[in-house]
Amino acid sequence: MKVPTSPWFRYGVPVPAAVIVAVPLAMVLTDYWVFTVTGAAIVVIMMQSFGVITGRAGVISLCQFSFMGIGAWTTSWLGVHGAPGGFVVWAVLGALAVVPVGLVVGIPALRLRGVSLAIATFAFAVTMDVVFASGSFPGQDELLIVERPAGLDSDAGYAVLVVGITVALFVALAVLDRTRLGASWVEVRTSERAAAAHGTSVTLSKLAAFSVSAFLAGLAGALLVGQLGTVTAQNFAAQQSLVMFGIAISIGVHRPEGAVIGGVVGTLLPVGLDALGLPQDVGTIVVGLFAVYMLRQGGGEFGQTDIIRAKRNAKKLRERPAEKTVEAGPYETGRELGEVVLRVSGLTVRFGEVVAVNGADLEVRRGEVLALLGPNGAGKSTFIDAVTGFAHAYTGTVHLDGRPVDRLSAHRRARLGLRRSFQQLTVAADLDVGMLVRAVAGRKLSASEVDEILAHFRCPPARTPVGTLDVGARRLVEVAGLVASRPRVLLLDEPAAGQSASESEALARRIAGIPALTGGCVILVEHDIELVRATADRLVVMDFGEVLASGTPQEVLSDERVVAAYLGRTASGQHPQPT
Repeated sequence: MKVPTSPWFRYGVPVPAAVIVAVPLAMVLTDYWVFTVTGAAIVVIMMQSFGVITGRAGVISLCQFSFMGIGAWTTSWLGVHGAPGGFVVWAVLGALAVVPVGLVVGIPALRLRGVSLAIATFAFAVTMDVVFASGSFPGQDELLIVERPAGLDSDAGYAVLVVGITVALFVALAVLDRTRLGASWVEVRTSERAAAAHGTSVTLSKLAAFSVSAFLAGLAGALLVGQLGTVTAQNFAAQQSLVMFGIAISIGVHRPEGAVIGGVVGTLLPVGLDALGLPQDVGTIVVGLFAVYMLRQGGGEFGQTDIIRAKRNAKKLRERPAEKTVEAGPYETGRELGEVVLRVSGLTVRFGEVVAVNGADLEVRRGEVLALLGPNGAGKSTFIDAVTGFAHAYTGTVHLDGRPVDRLSAHRRARLGLRRSFQQLTVAADLDVGMLVRAVAGRKLSASEVDEILAHFRCPPARTPVGTLDVGARRLVEVAGLVASRPRVLLLDEPAAGQSASESEALARRIAGIPALTGGCVILVEHDIELVRATADRLVVMDFGEVLASGTPQEVLSDERVVAAYLGRTASGQHPQPT
């Protein structure tokens, strides 16, 4: 029997189960432990905030506690002034109030990276420290307490509420992970260029990540108000963001188990230091040093989270059924070509005094497979970058279906149907095969559509973790996703890299059939001449940034200029004479 694997099934049972278990547990525990469990659950929500912005989107943010403080201030103000709706409404409004702030703070993330972005977000945190310290939180001076929800006003009842909200957020994020937006965050973290090539707006994706993470942090601040009754600026010091960030990247909090571990560590670390008679600064130093070490190693996900993930992936790989094979049919020959889909005129790309592409002209028709050849350094990759919007400083024109696209960004060209792969593989290993196909396709696909395209390209099943696949299989999955996007023009940059001879032969048949599947055309950059012979209707050879030859495979591959460009000698075996 096939076991359902949707997030609703996997987490729909734990949500009510967690609440059911929390009710009697809260009645048995002492007040101290009830308070500690409540605090840990709030920290877990904060860790989920880091899990979105840093774990999923790969953006460094050191101001999450400032977001938490804004949410707490808003909730306190609503509660003290007796706004209608009660605590739950106040908490939601408090979290929503942080979203526009998250958008504003996220704007520097569109230009800054790494340490520069860390400094910018921490500068905001320090600024908010000054703002919070300049005045008291609502109700602080008057000792006014924000009322908890009716019926859950006891410590035990409030603990049940917070635990329920925490687990419900896991469900919401699990569902979000299966959407185009969730996949886009992982793609942006892996490679912004690849994400843009798949039609993802990197700008909107990052701003959405900041918005969601700000909402979660603001909600954590609102729930802290309910736990403590009133809060102060010290609860949201910028130093707290540093400590929690260190814990987050060390453990890897974009997965449920990592967020829970991070919440427990973040809550019990101060308790443990007190029990040992050590100052709290010791914990800050230890976490900071460990975080620096993890950053130097290239990321987080240390320890338990990696162990759990490795075991999970190994189990899935062992249980994976045999891959479906689809026998390759005859090559597509005698294709009827239609109208011009892509027209490139006078394309010139300069890098200072170096001319990488010099006045290149190219036309590709519907139904055609065109191979773009040339020795290393001939300008092929630069040509593709310019056509697809990744090289902005070019002259000349690019028309797609008769429409000029020169002023459009890479992701907008991709959405119009100008899709590409990259020579350096840049697929998100954290996704499963089905989600990667959907992310690359950039459109909604049914399970049957995903299975069909995977079977056509002889890819592993949809539920297979991408991280368990070799390079060749990952390339095939990416090609499958690109074809599923139904592109008008598909530019494949060395898709046979990492393939065996038999796999390349099968891939050639599938590439030859892509125009029939998509109704568009293919531009193939490939060094495997046998694959090119079997696939392409026409060859275009570039050398030193210029189009050297164009024609049928037989014509071009027998051209002495082409042989000289590749081998440094003529077709007769003689070295060309200098002119």
